Formats: sequence, structure tokens, C-alpha cells
Amino acid sequence: MLKKVLVVGVLLFCLLPTAVLAGSFGKGDPPGNTGEWYVGITPSNGSDANHPILFVHGLNSSSYTWWEDNDMYDTALLNGFETAFIDLYPTSDMWDNGALLAEKLQEIYSFFGEKVVVVAHSKGGIDVQSAVIHYGAAPYVEKVITLSAPHHGSQLADLAYSSWAGWLAGILGNKNDATYSLQTGYMANFRTVTDSITNDIPFLTFGGTERGSFGSSLYWGGLYLSSFGPNDGAVTFASSRLPYGTEVSAGAWNHYTIKQGSSTFELFSGFLSEAGEGTETLYKPSQLEKNEQSVQQDEQYGFILRGGQSQGKQTESFYVEGKAEGLVVDWISDKKTSRLQLVGPDRKTYTAFSVEVDKTDYLKGAYHHRISVPKPLPGKWSMIADTDLSQHYLLQAAIDGPLNDKLNVEMGEGQFNVEAKDQVKKPTVTVKLVKYQNNQQQAQVIQSLDQISYYRLPDLGEGVYNVTFDIQGESGGEKYERTIVKSVFVDEEGRKYP
Repeated sequence: MLKKVLVVGVLLFCLLPTAVLAGSFGKGDPPGNTGEWYVGITPSNGSDANHPILFVHGLNSSSYTWWEDNDMYDTALLNGFETAFIDLYPTSDMWDNGALLAEKLQEIYSFFGEKVVVVAHSKGGIDVQSAVIHYGAAPYVEKVITLSAPHHGSQLADLAYSSWAGWLAGILGNKNDATYSLQTGYMANFRTVTDSITNDIPFLTFGGTERGSFGSSLYWGGLYLSSFGPNDGAVTFASSRLPYGTEVSAGAWNHYTIKQGSSTFELFSGFLSEAGEGTETLYKPSQLEKNEQSVQQDEQYGFILRGGQSQGKQTESFYVEGKAEGLVVDWISDKKTSRLQLVGPDRKTYTAFSVEVDKTDYLKGAYHHRISVPKPLPGKWSMIADTDLSQHYLLQAAIDGPLNDKLNVEMGEGQFNVEAKDQVKKPTVTVKLVKYQNNQQQAQVIQSLDQISYYRLPDLGEGVYNVTFDIQGESGGEKYERTIVKSVFVDEEGRKYP
């Protein structure tokens, strides 16, 4: 096996160009052979003080992500580091990938004759942590560097499993074991069972704060995640942190550029050798406190969601309140649709939709039909889609306005509390709960809360409870709507992890 790996790896990298252009994660990386690992060329300027580097890919990706349209391999080679690359299961959870990676780390350790530094992108960081802490790979690892790893899950995974978006995510094949495990409730439980185990392997973290611009492939994810704080278009900066990890840098990277050698290698290269500067001298508490202040943000809820399946003409209506600064409407479908209209309260029709294919890991392959309206009029808006084909869709309306700061849903003592500040009359709330266990839907419960401000989770046993709150109310005499999605994991003893 090792001979095969070495020969394949060296032959492959001999064919690589010395200079490559910046590219992207999740943009059709060629599939790898799960369980195989590859060794790069031995650098001519290597040093005994340099640890070998193992690069680990993320969700829906492969080892190709480190050298195709990426200069990370070239950069490591030119700086005198031996390298290895591995292919894990692209859509499996951290348990399957952790077990596989632990087995392969022992092989890689035997090959190099020393511990490796693991550099992992996105979900790969969680897979590595599982291997080190749960599957006994610690003896083979010197330290771990994670690049925008969702250590606390992703609200985009919560959305994919929600009652509104589940139709679309399911038909696109994006409700897999990996995205299931990245729901924030599931990851809250993972943090508990993982962080309670003593770990002597240093973890260094990087997080990005540059979400996609309008029309880019990261725009949709970045816009949705903006409710939860700074993000890189796929992972919030808060989620990229570990309670016991050392935060190396928060930079203006998106989820693609953070794994580029030209972006981050220089920043973590000092940790790749025996002579490297220690974390205790590089990152002082005062610096971390300053970073903490810059990334903390109360959750803001400015989204309205609709979704389902239709054929022919489909109309979805929603209300926009007064004082809204902007409105972005996104009709997300498994079919490209040309006959689309957004109709305002004054009957004005908007048809200039931009269209792009989703390249994220949560609605990958869907078509985004997006339009932006500055200073939208208050009142009823209608989205009309007319197609001859059957389609699964998700409507996302993003409203920028002061009301976003006045709505909140918090969980405590096994129940959700719905808060609507500065409103005389409590809003009407419809709660849709979808309960999953082992990625299989087991139950769905719908309940209306009329003038009641709390919702207690029913006892449906162990699993992930994905809860959608559709809120309708009045503010200043004008109707408004919002949708809030939450995720909770309930263990076999009934403990809840929001």
C-alpha cells in the first residue's frame, strides 16, 4: 500500500504546474479514491526540524482541492516541507471519517517516521478532531491547524433540514450524513462528548470574515449566516473557534480563499517546525479579547422562508414592514425558471432576476433566481413562478430593517421563548418541528402559538429536533413576517443541546 501511495503521489505531483491560479472549494473537485493517501515530492531544501504536513479536505471535496486551482501544495514544497494528502468519504459524518483517518494516520506516521502536522479545511477539521480524540490517533499527530472548520456546526445545515428547505435539499441529494451531523444541535452534543476528554494535541484555528458579494457563489450562504455574525459565506467566525484552541487569525478570507497557500500558509508556517515560535508568545489574551469584541453580534432575524413542490404557476406572498432599508428575494429551485415576477404592494412588477447555480454544500445544484429591491414599500409582496415542469423550491426573502433586532427565539429549560420587543400585541407563531434520528425523519409536529410566547419541545426520544418558527405580527400598525430555524439534539437520557 505504501509503495503504491508513494509512486502514485510522486508521479502525480511531477506533472503539476509550479504556478496555479486561485480557485474554490466545492466547485466540482474530482472525486478521490476514499482511503488512499498521496505523498508529494521530497523538497530539495528540506530540514530535519520541519514536520511533514498532512492536508485534509472538507465536505463534498477531495485531495484535489489542495493542488488543483490552489497553490497550497506548491507553497509548502517551495518552503521545504514534506507533504501528504488524503481522500476521506466526501459526505460521511465525523465518526466514519474519524475512524478512517485514524487508521491512515498510523500508516502515514510509519511512512515518515515521525508525527505530522495536520492542516484541515472546513469539516475536515472536525474529522481530524474525531480521529485524534475518539479514535486514538493522537500518538501520530504533532498539532492540528483548522481553516474555517465549523466546530459548532452550521446554521446552513439547520436550514437544509428545516420544514421549508428540506423538500429542496432532499431532492438535490444534500441531506447526507455529513450535513446531518453539521446541524448546530448535533454539533453542540459533539462538543460536549469531545471537549470533556483530555487532549494534549494543540489545535490552532483560522476563521474568515469575507462573505460573498451579490451574484457570487457564496452570497446566499453569507447572507443567511449574517444573522448569526461575521462569516466567510459558509461558516460563521464564531463557529470556527474551539474553546481550548488557539486562535491564530481572523482574516478577510471567504470559505474558498482561506485554504489557498498564498492566503494563509505564511501565517501558520511558523508552527510547522521544531524551531517554530510557540503559541504562548504569539497570541496574548488581550489580542483575543479584542478579536472577541470585533466578531460578537447578537443574532438578528430578517428572513422569511417558504418552500415546497409545485407545477405550473406558483405564488408565494409575504409582508414587508415599514422602515425596511432593503429587500433581497431569492427563488431557489431544482429547475431553472425564466418566467418569474416579483410584485410589490403598488402592483409594480420586478423581473430582472440574476440566475446562478448553487455551489455550496447544502443546496448544491439548485438554481438561485435573485433580485434586490432598495427601500421596499411596506405591505404585501408576491413572488410568482410559472413553469411547465414540476419543481421543488425554497423562497428566501431577506429584509434589512430595524425590526430584525427586536425579534428573538431563545431556548432554556427545555422550551423556546419567543421574544418580540416593543410590541403591544404578541405575534402569532406557527411552529413546525421535524424530528430525525440517524438522518431518518421520524416525526413531524405542527403547533400554533396564538398569544403564547413559549414552545416546549415534545418528548419524541433521542435525535435531532429541527424547529421552524413562522412569526406573524404587527409593528407600528403594519404587518410583518419572519422565519427562524433552530436545531436541538436530545440524547438518550433526555438532555438537550441547543
